[in-house]
Amino acid sequence: MSADYYETLGVPRDATPEQIKKAYRRLAMKYHPDVADTADAAEKFKEIGEAYEVLHDPNKRSMYDRGGDPMGGGFAGGPGFGFPGGGFDFTNLVDAMFGTQSSRGPRSRVRRGQDALVRLTLTLAEAAFGITKPLRVDTAVVCPRCNGNGSEGGAEPVTCGTCHGSGDVTQVQRSFLGEIRTSQPCPSCRGYGTVITNPCGECSGEGRVRSNRTINVKIPAGVASGNRVHLVSQGEVGPGGGPAGDLYVELTIAPHEVFTRNGDDLEVVVKVPMTAAALGTQVTLDTLEAERDDLDAELSTVAVDIPAGTQSGTRISIAGRGVPRLRRDGRGELGVTLLVQTPTKLDDEQRELLRQFAALRDESRPEVSADRHGKGVFGWLKETFS
Repeated sequence: MSADYYETLGVPRDATPEQIKKAYRRLAMKYHPDVADTADAAEKFKEIGEAYEVLHDPNKRSMYDRGGDPMGGGFAGGPGFGFPGGGFDFTNLVDAMFGTQSSRGPRSRVRRGQDALVRLTLTLAEAAFGITKPLRVDTAVVCPRCNGNGSEGGAEPVTCGTCHGSGDVTQVQRSFLGEIRTSQPCPSCRGYGTVITNPCGECSGEGRVRSNRTINVKIPAGVASGNRVHLVSQGEVGPGGGPAGDLYVELTIAPHEVFTRNGDDLEVVVKVPMTAAALGTQVTLDTLEAERDDLDAELSTVAVDIPAGTQSGTRISIAGRGVPRLRRDGRGELGVTLLVQTPTKLDDEQRELLRQFAALRDESRPEVSADRHGKGVFGWLKETFS
């Protein structure tokens, strides 16, 4: 795949499908072997067909733009004339109609490798503040025995005796149209034009082997489940020791025992005694930073002021103590939802004091009514964590 398909059709790399179609039609009319009288018209016509086949197909075009081989090492055909199973293709049709025959040329043994995807689970603290983690991956690497050559001892492949290095073989059939010449990949060398006579015993001529290796993955601060880290040239090494594809690390964040993440905000529920909620107090909480030894120790705790008369379900917001924003400045907030606890076990003295307190507030036999508009405790909690 040495030709630039965009240059072949004379279109920019951001050309629309309509521009590609118009360029192909114009060039096909110009270089059609039945119209053009130049010696290289047939070959040029096939190059145009190959370029159009790749660029008009969104999947093949995307692969080509990423540096991959959209033809899969196979041969090219024109649009709309491909037949499955390696049968009669567009190139053969041109050869049959116009009596021309030109070689597609041998295909390279060296091709780019496939991209790879692995998954990595992080703790909430690792995802929030970033970390560099070692990751074991199982991918194809260059064969250490032949260094990607594929031959034992590094010997060069020899020219195929069947196709004489062209990578193609020609068949001639007679029909009412005359002689029909068709070209197919050589069955002896599979279109490479060369044969490895003594394949490497480690990779069997493939030029690559499977191997476990460890790479260090740098996780930026603020990532979330579903985010991917893109590592260039860390994927599968290609056939023949070709360039490696890319590696994508998909991240999953494990649930935390205390904190719940909501976007860039962290949420936590704190239980406070009834008396503390009534009188007001200040509590000290361990933050998510407390789980990391490499962070500022002063950030490992935060003081939360609880106003007197705080009701269960009240949420106190602390700015700048949530999750750092991914690739942006600033952090989310820490939301502290207070859950007021009523004592369930009282001794005689405590019970008597509560009776006196109720009497002072005229609440010995309080009248209660349903709150039609208030959220209530469960409403507050549902709103907080939804």
